[in-house]
Amino acid sequence: MTTSEDRPAVSVPPDSAPRRRDGRVVGGLAQVVALVCLLPMVAVALAALTGGTDTVAHLLDTVLPGYALTTLKLAALVAAGTLVIGVGTAWLVTSARFPGARWLEIALVLPLAFPAYVLAYAYTFVLDHPGIVQATLRQVTGWGPRDYWFPEIRSEGGAALMLVLVLYPYVYLLARAAFLQQSAAAFVAARTLGRTQFGAFWSVSLPMARPAIAGGVLLAVMETIADYGTVAHFGVPTFATGIYTSWFSLADRAGAAQLALCLLSFALVLAVLERQTRGAARYHGAGKRHVGLPPRQLSGGRAIAATLACALPVVLGFALPVVILLAMGIGSEQDLLSRRYTGFIRNSLILASVSAVVTLAAAICISFYQRLRPGRRAAGTAYVARLGYAVPGGVIAVGLMVPFAAFDNALDAVMRARFDVSTGLLITGSIWLMVAAFMVRFLAAALGAYEGGQSTIHANMDAAARSLGQTPWGTLRRVHLPILTPSLLTALLIVFVDVMKELPATLILRPFNFDTLAVQAFRLASDERLEGAAVPSLVILAVGLLPVILICRQVGRQAGR
Repeated sequence: MTTSEDRPAVSVPPDSAPRRRDGRVVGGLAQVVALVCLLPMVAVALAALTGGTDTVAHLLDTVLPGYALTTLKLAALVAAGTLVIGVGTAWLVTSARFPGARWLEIALVLPLAFPAYVLAYAYTFVLDHPGIVQATLRQVTGWGPRDYWFPEIRSEGGAALMLVLVLYPYVYLLARAAFLQQSAAAFVAARTLGRTQFGAFWSVSLPMARPAIAGGVLLAVMETIADYGTVAHFGVPTFATGIYTSWFSLADRAGAAQLALCLLSFALVLAVLERQTRGAARYHGAGKRHVGLPPRQLSGGRAIAATLACALPVVLGFALPVVILLAMGIGSEQDLLSRRYTGFIRNSLILASVSAVVTLAAAICISFYQRLRPGRRAAGTAYVARLGYAVPGGVIAVGLMVPFAAFDNALDAVMRARFDVSTGLLITGSIWLMVAAFMVRFLAAALGAYEGGQSTIHANMDAAARSLGQTPWGTLRRVHLPILTPSLLTALLIVFVDVMKELPATLILRPFNFDTLAVQAFRLASDERLEGAAVPSLVILAVGLLPVILICRQVGRQAGR
């Protein structure tokens, strides 16, 4: 008779329980992040559904079709512009060497530090009818106001140009990181089979980088349809201007919420299209042992053309606006050394840094959950997390403020009734609600950067880590994160600079006496003191330059260049 001691023991991997526990923890954290992202949208949806439909009926008969058409046209123009500039410049600086290539590799990211509305102020100051360019033209030629034609800066094309100039770095950063992580083997094989340099790029390198490029274009389009400052300054009617007009000018929150639902629909369509564009396309590097594509030395006309192609976006999106803003700021009454301005700078840095770290951590949870538990639930979690990027910051702020203000008031009432103690505004009176709003707003940016790099990690690497006894958290910490350092830094940069530039959510959610540089610039611009508004705008740019330069140098070192 066989006793229990004689029976063979069931072989159970020693780390199976920790692996299951880590999987549940990752899934739980990812779903909490998704619920936080969903909360402001649910609040806005409830306001839209409980409100009357008179406003929407009126808008359908008047301006709503125009809002939709203009928003689509603007999104298409920005998508095409950022795709061409971002991918073209990224490929040039990674695959070729020409005069100024090393400097331009960093300089191409500089426009990312600029808010689009600040760029609009600068170019309007110069190119509008009373601006320097047209005034000089009339003075030199003796023409009258109707004797010549000049491109109208306050137009859809002008707004699209401003947005392209500040948003193409999204595509550039992600495409450049993808190109740096590609092995030269496939490209060289295409060349040996008779492909030209452009043919090998088109048929090999570009499809391999498509996940990162699609993510960058999606981010630019989502930023475009949510933009308010630029289109409002140029008088371009979009859904964003309609939402702010209904919410703040007409005090019709139900109508604004109903328009916000239209933007959410746009965001959902964009997310679906982005996933379909990626399809099953994935590319896998060879880890740290892969050989990158050696840069080709250009000379003659090709070198000049490459330099001009990479320098033009830098000049138009950074150098020229800086000169204009400096000219505007000279003579203003703003003192950067005052205690007031150092407080603006400190508040901006704290808010941007904390928000960037929290948003990146949330992006890692969402993406790693998709990798550990692929399926409808993980995909739905990622979709929800991405939607906030297309919603105006002011709508997200109000959507978070309403439920948390109700919670604070209810808690205060209970504490007063039972303990005669006032808790005040624990959540709505702190910067953490601002951090939550920025996480919802910019989580798609961090996800795009992180997933663009994660797609290069072959599933076999995860299997090898498991066979060596690694738990999911161990695989993430010891395998994924070291490989994805360039993508992580890119995600931090994108969120940091975006928070520095964010205005509507900051205006609504900031605690008492917690003003930022963006708030100060807005106040001055609202008073038509554009010369003074140029000063805090330049400080925003200056603060954003250091991480921009550091991230590019770090990515270059990681690539072994």
